[in-house]
Amino acid sequence: MADRPATQRPVPPAGSASGGVGKGSLWSELPLAVVLVVLVGLAGVVLGRMYAGSLLTGLVVGAAIGSVLLGVACRRLPSWLVAPLSVLGLAAWTVWSLRLAADRADLPGPLTEVAGEAARNGIPRLLTAMIPVEPTPDTVLVPVVAAWLAGLAAGEVALRAGRVLLGYLPPVLLYAGAVYLVGPNAAPAVRPTLVFVAVAALGLALPGRVRPGGADHVAGLPPKVRAAARIRLAGVSTAGVAVVVALAVLLGPALAARIGDRPVDPRRYVEPPRVDSLDENPLIRISGWALHPEQKLLDVTTRSGGDADQGGDATRIRLAVLSDYDGVTWQVGATYRNAGRILPAPAVAPGSIVEPVRQDITVAGLTGRLLPAVATPREVTGARVAYDPATGTLIHPEGLTPGLRYTVTSAQEQPESNLLAIADVPAGEEVARVLRVADGVPEPLRRLASQLAESGGAPYTRAAAVEQFLAEHYRLVADAPSGHAYPNLAFFLFGPRDAGGQRGTSEQFAAAFAVLGRLTGLPTRVVVGFRPSGDGPVRAGDAYAWPEVLFDELGWVPFDPLPRPDTEPRPVEEGLRPPPEEPPSPAPEPGADPTVSPQASGAPETAAGPGGRSTPVLLVGGAAAGGGLVLLALLVTLLWLRRALSRGRLDRGPPGERVGGAWREVTDALRLAGHPATGDLAATEIAVLARDVLVDARGAGAEPAAVEVAELADLLNRAAFAPGTLTAQQANRAATIAQAYVAGLRATRPWWRRLLWSVHPGPLRRDRADRRRRDARV
Repeated sequence: MADRPATQRPVPPAGSASGGVGKGSLWSELPLAVVLVVLVGLAGVVLGRMYAGSLLTGLVVGAAIGSVLLGVACRRLPSWLVAPLSVLGLAAWTVWSLRLAADRADLPGPLTEVAGEAARNGIPRLLTAMIPVEPTPDTVLVPVVAAWLAGLAAGEVALRAGRVLLGYLPPVLLYAGAVYLVGPNAAPAVRPTLVFVAVAALGLALPGRVRPGGADHVAGLPPKVRAAARIRLAGVSTAGVAVVVALAVLLGPALAARIGDRPVDPRRYVEPPRVDSLDENPLIRISGWALHPEQKLLDVTTRSGGDADQGGDATRIRLAVLSDYDGVTWQVGATYRNAGRILPAPAVAPGSIVEPVRQDITVAGLTGRLLPAVATPREVTGARVAYDPATGTLIHPEGLTPGLRYTVTSAQEQPESNLLAIADVPAGEEVARVLRVADGVPEPLRRLASQLAESGGAPYTRAAAVEQFLAEHYRLVADAPSGHAYPNLAFFLFGPRDAGGQRGTSEQFAAAFAVLGRLTGLPTRVVVGFRPSGDGPVRAGDAYAWPEVLFDELGWVPFDPLPRPDTEPRPVEEGLRPPPEEPPSPAPEPGADPTVSPQASGAPETAAGPGGRSTPVLLVGGAAAGGGLVLLALLVTLLWLRRALSRGRLDRGPPGERVGGAWREVTDALRLAGHPATGDLAATEIAVLARDVLVDARGAGAEPAAVEVAELADLLNRAAFAPGTLTAQQANRAATIAQAYVAGLRATRPWWRRLLWSVHPGPLRRDRADRRRRDARV
């Protein structure tokens, strides 16, 4: 009898819920589709942290919804037809996104031009844009397209092919790319990452999915084949688990050790927009503009702010800021980042008056890339710009063309003039760039700077002395040759007048002020811009340069060393003439008794007051005594305030505040010793700096106090990250370390600096500024 064939399970028809792959009912596909939408949308949430507003996040989430749901709706169509339909959906969503972004950013021009510009420059502008990035067409195009493609790929693999884990790969890559692109420009994305992992796990646990190679497929095979398939599945699963465990063991410690590291910023690998060679040193253009004063460069209309009667500062338009000087040329040296319409808000000095200025500017004959604006610009419409926050200047990356029209709104800051006389200037690495004096300074310049510095000790007094000297002794002319290298400045300052010396344009006045200021210890820079008389044309004759000096808590303050109109300069020799020497005492006449006073020999006596002293002598003596008492009272008051500040820092408050107070005592001591710690240094790095300063000053004998500062830095870090764990004994230890270090560092100073150490008002001012900042944050 013939063997009966084995009973075989019926094969479900193609497309049925039990036999098809990824082609079940809509309700069975919808949960996993929602999971994929959330995974792709979370990439937009992470990337949106470095964008201004929520537009970018909404556009990415919309792309995720559109791409995944379009795949679900087309699940019964052939796969070769889904891709073209999704591309059409991508095109429609992208065009709508670009139009919305262009309208929000108020960008002019037709949509085709805006889209073409975004397609050509989307990636470089995204990597060079200023943080926070404004969602403009060229900064939203790449994220939107990437999100749509990730959703399309994830839907096809996970929903149609049934490979859920493999379908997670596009959202994971998109999410990782968003995290990398943000880098250190936002806080760590801890919550979005946890949500991403949780949603991904939920998607894997969803029931009802039929996948190739699953349990149902194996059950329909003959027993021998089924056993072999199960063995292969077990082997593959075991190998997969082993690979995962091995990777966790090998890479886990390395990844855990890098959790606290600062992420890499991908922007450092991309060159930001730069100025061209014409704008690298715009100071040399002053002389050429002065020779053609009627050339029209701009048209300016001021619509709000700015009073033209404030000495010219309200209408002073800034073109470039020059901070680097190598002894030959002043250069821009700025780092520009592509910016949107809204620019970062600058820090405002305490007590300063901020006045908004809004101007419509049309370019006429001005060339280059530097874009003029009143300092400090806050909003620019009508032109694509790149911005340097350090100098507050703008460039138009595509270059200026006649007819370019834009509107700029600026926050013009006027520092409190009453604080200038007592303001200090910063020192240290953070301002080394604007204090640097290149080698090769002519000796006459050094002597002149020393003489001007002797006229006053306060920084503002020194700056005013340089300003007054240049304004009183030199002549402003339009036909002076260009040049501001050391030989040019030496000829301008000391050359004979009949040979063309002691005369120049604002180029030489500003450059000479900046160099002399740096030689006297002032952080200076040169600014090139325009000073128009009012609304209307800005001509070449309105261009000029001026110097600025950086003061603590006041920012950059402009000075004007140009001579007043219709004034005759004084001879330079008069300003450089040394003070007259005391005349020698006359020799006694022959026959006169040197022991007899002039009054005894018949000279008339002056009118004497009570006690035999003249009235002028009494007045002078009384004024000197009164001034001495006032000075003594001031010194005693400063001494008492300084000691009260130290006692409050070291002896009062909870342990964490006392440790912080001890650390401020150390940083104040470093500043008083001329080695201020910059704000970008960590506590451990400042401790190394403090150790090196003390060791260099005292040698090996300072080793104990220098090394203990590292212990104080550890206590400070503990106070910052675990404030409730510090004890009173640790706070006392911190106070002891600070007192020992301050005493050791103070002992290395000259005797007169040790006398001034305890009455210097700098720590009091900084403590007051810190309190104001804390109150403002609260």
